Amino acid sequence: MSQTITFEDFTKVDLRVGTIIEVTDFPEARNPAYQLTIDFGDLGVRKSSAQITTLYSKAGLLNRQIVAVINFPKKQIATFMSECLVLGAVNGNAVILLNPENNVKNGSTVA
Repeated sequence: MSQTITFEDFTKVDLRVGTIIEVTDFPEARNPAYQLTIDFGDLGVRKSSAQITTLYSKAGLLNRQIVAVINFPKKQIATFMSECLVLGAVNGNAVILLNPENNVKNGSTVA
């Protein structure tokens, strides 16, 4: 288990739902990854790098809703600037994306 945080610490994390609108290969990444473009509705469009090639095809990711942290600082990953962190559960060497059970408005808060 990780370090214990307070509820106040948790409330600082801005978790939102977005829809993947573009997926491209990321050959410069150290580990196999995709570059994702994600629509967060009124919050705009953001990009992220995700090591999810084991379970997901590019076509299968298009128009899929995901959950992401959108208030981390931008992070340089090889030649790419990641603007949010897509969340998933680690299962061995694979990552299973977290997503709402039903479609919701892009930009919806995760509580």
